[in-house]
Amino acid sequence: MTQLIFPSDTNHHDTMFGGKLMEYMDKAAAIAAMRHARMRVVTASTDSLDFLAPIRVGEVIEIEAFVTWTSRSSMEIYVSVTSENLYTGSRTVTVTAFFTFVGLDEHGKPAPVPGVQPESELERSLYISAPGRHQLRKKRKQDRILDR
Repeated sequence: MTQLIFPSDTNHHDTMFGGKLMEYMDKAAAIAAMRHARMRVVTASTDSLDFLAPIRVGEVIEIEAFVTWTSRSSMEIYVSVTSENLYTGSRTVTVTAFFTFVGLDEHGKPAPVPGVQPESELERSLYISAPGRHQLRKKRKQDRILDR
């Protein structure tokens, strides 16, 4: 996904609203999840959302998302945002995050999703480390349920 950042996308510092960027990231992650599973999906969680550099008005952002790992019905999607100054050509990775989506059957219930075959070095690295992140998410969810 590619977007040009306009003044209406930015705050009083002329940098992009984080919430607006998260919306774009969620959409890109949803598309990646649906392409992978070929079914309806819903966002289950977002974590490790790291803002590394500001995105300024007039820059272009490119959002890339791919499925890193799957469990029975859930998919971990890595999303990376790169900003580009169109006048200088300077490119900067500005935000990264992990999203979890769940595949749904025709009744809206969790459904099995296909596995992942990592190809690039980055994909292999994220695939290998994904089970640890999955366990942390499960623990975090369980802790929140117990806190109620």
